[in-house]
Amino acid sequence: MSHRTALSTAALLVLLAAAPAQAEPDLDLFDRLLETHTREVTDVVGTRVDYEAIARSAEWKELSRQFRAEQPSRFDRERQLAFWINAYNVFTIDLIVEHYPVESIRDIGSFLFPVWNEGVATIEGREVSLGDIEHEILRKMDEPRIHAAIVCASTSCPPLMRTAFRADRLDEQLDAAMRRWLASPEKGVSIDRRAKTVVVSAIFDWFEEDFEAGGGVLATIARHVPEPDGAWLRGPGRNARVGHFDYDWTLNDAR
Repeated sequence: MSHRTALSTAALLVLLAAAPAQAEPDLDLFDRLLETHTREVTDVVGTRVDYEAIARSAEWKELSRQFRAEQPSRFDRERQLAFWINAYNVFTIDLIVEHYPVESIRDIGSFLFPVWNEGVATIEGREVSLGDIEHEILRKMDEPRIHAAIVCASTSCPPLMRTAFRADRLDEQLDAAMRRWLASPEKGVSIDRRAKTVVVSAIFDWFEEDFEAGGGVLATIARHVPEPDGAWLRGPGRNARVGHFDYDWTLNDAR
């Protein structure tokens, strides 16, 4: 190596070391936008989203750009989980805004090419769909509570949490999302002890295998419902007959 090459290499290393690390998406901005453009409601939806207002928001466009520019492969597991949960929710809202007005997210796709297969972003050079994020990334991280956190813009989805998910609080946030979802007797869980039946979200049917490591669906639910329901599910109700709510795909719109 020549003296000049050595100096050039050393100078490059100094510049790289001095360069600021790529900023993560601005989660404080995400919090503010969620607070501004969503509202908690007492009906079955739980959280309604003002898609018309988001479509006019330059700040939302900037937030979305930040998520698309991120390099999640450099993160540890907790930061990756938080990133991809947030990304799923951001890109779902983007998709609705792009096609608004729609009655349901499923109206965007077709029988042969469902919406879940539509590319929603390019991350680190790879085009991803909502299906990719859910099935190929998040579910493979073996954290079943993601099903309470990712929201596909529909009435029967878990309520959209109105704060961003953060790596340093992820465990408590996922527990909170599970509790809020299961608190709804219309789309989370409904327990009839006398009939020894439990009706739960169809999500627990579609993704039943994701809950097996935690003892199964009822054991998982038991950890996130108030006592004495949890005690009953762990005891006399552990062999209860399980049914599933019909899934309402209408949009969780604020209109």
